Amino acid sequence: MRQIRPIVFSLLCFFTAINAQASSFISVEGALAWQTMNDQAIPGSSGTRFSLSDIKGGPFAAFRAYAGYAWDQHEIRVLYAPLSVDLDTSFGAPVNFMGRTFAANTPTSAFYKFNSYRVTYTYFPEPSGEWKWGWGFTGKIRDAEVKLSQAGLSESKTNVGFVPLLNLRASRSLSDAWGFRFDMDGLAAPQGRAFDIALLFERKISQTNLTAFGGYRTVEGGADNQEVYNFAWFHFLTLGLRGDF
Repeated sequence: MRQIRPIVFSLLCFFTAINAQASSFISVEGALAWQTMNDQAIPGSSGTRFSLSDIKGGPFAAFRAYAGYAWDQHEIRVLYAPLSVDLDTSFGAPVNFMGRTFAANTPTSAFYKFNSYRVTYTYFPEPSGEWKWGWGFTGKIRDAEVKLSQAGLSESKTNVGFVPLLNLRASRSLSDAWGFRFDMDGLAAPQGRAFDIALLFERKISQTNLTAFGGYRTVEGGADNQEVYNFAWFHFLTLGLRGDF
């Protein structure tokens, strides 16, 4: 991330400089997250299915950051959204994970990571009535890991891959200062599904280029195949700040 930040910032400044009608933005969110589902079985065809959400639902700290560039009726944005959970437990029965057996009634550490890196293009047609709509597509890189550890035994499954998603946006002004925003990246296919949906209220901070926002975000998805069974559902209470330049 230390190497990416100056590149993104330089590109935003460059594009803004060559188009006076354009603008760039940076948005940062902090959140409390709860998991209501996080089921794992690795390998998916023969591993023991266990639930990380049954160990602890939350809350867990989370954050994400956007940087973007908008011109005319178009917008491009990038997202960095790390998410990780560390848990301590003991299984009530032996668990077959990655071809190894983790004993029952033994202190066990569980680690779950699902970091998301995305680039999104959105097109905004002329507003219809009081709503402003937008649609586009997102290219997502997932960086996932599930790890179990006991005394003298540790196994980890990592997965890095590309996921194409659709993007849908909607916003509406509620007053001179207040607004509402809907934002979704999502797609379902036989190989699995991924959805990231936010319902946010926004308030412009007078005499600044800043907008504060808060609301609810949900992230749900997973895959079911021979290699892995993994479905998770997280819920976020989020607060954030956006600056437009």
